[in-house]
Amino acid sequence: MHYVVLATDYDGTLAADSRVDAATVSALEDLRQGGRRIILVTGRELDDLKRVMPRLDLFDRIVAENGALLFQPATGEERCLADPPPPRFVARLNEMGVAPLSVGRVIVATWEPNEGKVLEAIKDLGLELHIVFNKGAVMVLPAGVSKESGLRAALEELNIARLNSVGVGDAENDFAFLDLCGLPVAVANAIPSLREHAVLVTEGERGAGVVELARRMLATDLAECDAGNPRQQVALAAPLPDDPSDAITFAPPRACMLLVGVSGGGKSTLTLGLVERVADAGMQFCVIDPEGDYAEVQGAICIGTAQEPPRVEAVLDVLGKTDTSAVVNLLGVQLHDRPAFLAELLPELMMLRRRVGRPHFIVVDEAHHMLPATTAGEIADSDLAGMMFITTRPGALAERVLRAVDRIIAVGDAPEESLRHFCEVRELPIPADSVELVKGEMLTLSVDAPAPRHMRVIPGKGQQRRHIRKYAEGALHEDKCFYFRGPGARLNLRAQNLISFIQIGEGVDRETWEFHRGRGDYSRWIGLAIKDRELTREIEQLERSDQPTDEARRALRAAIEARYTLPS
Repeated sequence: MHYVVLATDYDGTLAADSRVDAATVSALEDLRQGGRRIILVTGRELDDLKRVMPRLDLFDRIVAENGALLFQPATGEERCLADPPPPRFVARLNEMGVAPLSVGRVIVATWEPNEGKVLEAIKDLGLELHIVFNKGAVMVLPAGVSKESGLRAALEELNIARLNSVGVGDAENDFAFLDLCGLPVAVANAIPSLREHAVLVTEGERGAGVVELARRMLATDLAECDAGNPRQQVALAAPLPDDPSDAITFAPPRACMLLVGVSGGGKSTLTLGLVERVADAGMQFCVIDPEGDYAEVQGAICIGTAQEPPRVEAVLDVLGKTDTSAVVNLLGVQLHDRPAFLAELLPELMMLRRRVGRPHFIVVDEAHHMLPATTAGEIADSDLAGMMFITTRPGALAERVLRAVDRIIAVGDAPEESLRHFCEVRELPIPADSVELVKGEMLTLSVDAPAPRHMRVIPGKGQQRRHIRKYAEGALHEDKCFYFRGPGARLNLRAQNLISFIQIGEGVDRETWEFHRGRGDYSRWIGLAIKDRELTREIEQLERSDQPTDEARRALRAAIEARYTLPS
């Protein structure tokens, strides 16, 4: 469930002639029973609203006085969101004969054509007030107070992100709060400019339009609207320089994607840029990071280190706030325990999504290991939306996960092989042409458009520091460690990261060090375990050089420290 809140105007939207009919009340009751929250956003004063609308219990929050007052029907608690009007201002309006005149907790209201007198009083008294018009009504409020500011306060109290809200209105003063919502909707009777501004216009007018909207929220979660909703779209890939076609965008909460590529093929670069743009769009993400590749993602809190495993409670605490994303670093979790950790975490993430609609985007790296068929079977198909799986072995993924994927992205060597396997599982046309990708390029296709597209990866704006923490300080798996054995395997000294590699390498005897240098073991390990091509080439040159042992050891250490931040 993505859209968890309906924020609705009252007059002209919910109500006709100040009253809400039985069919509309019933639709709101159904919406609440379906797990949605409802916020009423109105220009009316609270006492006036209570007089015309007896069912205030339908709403989780009421934003009254055009954003100046927040009311909680369940408790009766009121919270003014601005200072009350200055008594001298009200006195001046009475002196000027402004009538009718209504004074609320914060709002001062009258009707056209009194706006001239109101403006004159504001100027004469030098007050920081502004006028809001709404179908003949003239509302005076402190600067910065609007339906948007009031709805923002209500969403903060409910701990719900604005992109998880649907807003519906009909008049001039509804523009502000609809702009805040993830999906702006206008009822059929709305003013023309608001209908043009909305992503969706209902067929029905007033309450009938709200009934229609509520039914669609319950039936489809309005997923069909997000393809044409720029507020929910994020750039996925850009066309190549000589390609006139458009960029590819996607709706992170709706998509289920698979990213495939060999080690060093560019998966991390693509993912880092992608989650950065997801965050820029106001969405929350969670990256499950088995190898420590994403510890430097900007805008996210990293949970877990090589020495301390992450706790599920800590992840939920971070994601419980609307403005923080999480990277769950699993370097401190034993390899064989990582699927079990994910099996514990994922259901909690899904429960959070059902309550508040986020995290909007979940990335699972090393998915072939992290999400085996046994774990995948515990996840409902609907929960796979809003996820991206990253793997070097798409054939090892559970078939039901592949059947839920709606887009595959391939980077690195032989991308058509990954696409071919996916197309076979999904019974799509098999790509016939072979494509050679260079760094920064990708091949992608979707279930709806199965013709492969050769696109350009959009890198992130932040500086990528790939693998620094994992390889410098982490504990590599046993088969990825370097073993100093020397001639005749007389030693068995294991280096589990770059720190221990340098330390042990500087301590072993000259014969052992030269034994591995002569065999090319150092560059081979850097290439296979560390996956740093530039460093591999530099170490290969060092191994082939005729530098003396001590000088070569110092050069090897300098080459590593030039790329990786090691603790002193």
